[in-house]
Amino acid sequence: MPVSYSPYDYAIHEDPYPAYARLRAEAPLYRNDELDFWAISRHADVAAAFRDHERFSNVNGVSLDPSAWGPAAHRTMSFLAMDPPTHTRMRTLVSKGFTPRRVRELEDDILRLTRRHLGPALARREFDVVADFAGRLPMDVISEMMGVPEADRDEVRRLADLVVHREEGLNDVPPAGMEAALTLVVYYQDLVGQRRAKPADDLTSALLVAEEGGDRLTDDEVIAFLFLMVVAGNETTTKLLANALYWGRRNPAQLAKPMSDPERVAAWIEETLRYDTSSQMLARTVAVDTELHGQVVPAGARMLLLAGSANRDPAAFPDPDVYDLDRDTAPLISFGGGRHFCLGANLARLEARVALTEFVRQVKAYDLDEDKAVRVHSVNVRGFAALPISIVPR
Repeated sequence: MPVSYSPYDYAIHEDPYPAYARLRAEAPLYRNDELDFWAISRHADVAAAFRDHERFSNVNGVSLDPSAWGPAAHRTMSFLAMDPPTHTRMRTLVSKGFTPRRVRELEDDILRLTRRHLGPALARREFDVVADFAGRLPMDVISEMMGVPEADRDEVRRLADLVVHREEGLNDVPPAGMEAALTLVVYYQDLVGQRRAKPADDLTSALLVAEEGGDRLTDDEVIAFLFLMVVAGNETTTKLLANALYWGRRNPAQLAKPMSDPERVAAWIEETLRYDTSSQMLARTVAVDTELHGQVVPAGARMLLLAGSANRDPAAFPDPDVYDLDRDTAPLISFGGGRHFCLGANLARLEARVALTEFVRQVKAYDLDEDKAVRVHSVNVRGFAALPISIVPR
C-alpha cells in the first residue's frame, strides 16, 4: 500500500516510527491532499528547513490545526509565529527577561520542587509518573518563574493539557481546547495587569520592563509569550521526563548506566530527546516556489518538518532504532535550529537533569505497568498522559 501519514491519526500517536521509515525511504517529500500539507522526513532536509526562514516561513504559526494556523497565530504562539525582523525584535526583548542567568539560578528551586513531588510519590512506592511527578514539576518551575500562585497551578496545568489534546476523527483543536486557550489568555491578562500595578521579582515583571533602544513589549506580547511558555515549555518537558523513564525501563542495559552513575543522566536525556522526542513536528509556510526531490512545492503551501523522523534517520545516526546512551547525539534537532532554536532548551535540559538525577539517587529499581500506560493524543507532542510505576527505594 502507498505510504500514508497524518499527525491526527491515533495509530501514529501510538507509534509513528514505522511510518517515518517508509516516508524517508519512499516519499521523502510527502503530499497529503486531504489535509492539504506537504512533509519532509529526512534529517538533512528537516535540518536545512529549520535554518532557512526565507523559504520556510513561520508567519502562519507552527501548528497544522486550521484554527491555530494563519496571520493571527502570533497571539498565542508569540515569536514562534514570526519571521525577521519582527521575530528578531520580539526574541531580543524576551531574552532580556528570560536570561541564561535566570535559568541557571533556578537549579536550587528545581531541586526543591523535585523533592516536594518525588518524596511523597516514592514513599507510596506506586504512583503515576505523569500525574504525581512529571506533570507537576515543569508547571511548578514555569509558574514560579512567572509568578503564578501555587493555588492556581493545577488548574493552569489542566487547561494546558486540554489545549494540546486532540479528539479522534477531529482534525482541529476541539471545542474544549479552544475554551481552555481562551481561559488561559484571560488568566495571563489578569496576571500582567497585576504586575503592571505591582511589580514583583518574577519573569512576568521582568518582561514588562524589558527594553531595547526605547522599545518595549506590549501587554499582548507578554501574554502571548506566557501562553507559549505554559503550553510548549510545560508539555514538552513533562513528556521528556516520562519518555526517559519509559524507554529506560524498556532498555535495561542502557538504564543501568545512569542508575549506577548519576553522571550519565545527561546522556540518558539526550538519547531520549533523539529516540522519542516530545515535539514530533512543526509546520512552516513555504514562502516561494521550492523544488525538493524533483517536485515543486508552491508558495503558500503548508510544510511539516518531521523532527521525530529526522532523529531516527540512519543517514545521521547509525542504528537509529537502537536506544544507546553511548552514541553521539550532537546532530539531534529536537529543539529545532537556526533563528527559531528553542529558547527554553537549556531550561528543559536543566529540569530533566535535576529531576532524573534525584530519581536515580533515591530509586534502586523500578517497573512500569505498560498495560495501563495511556498516550497523549496531540498533533505536535508525543508522550504519556498516564504512566503507572512501582519503585524499590535505595
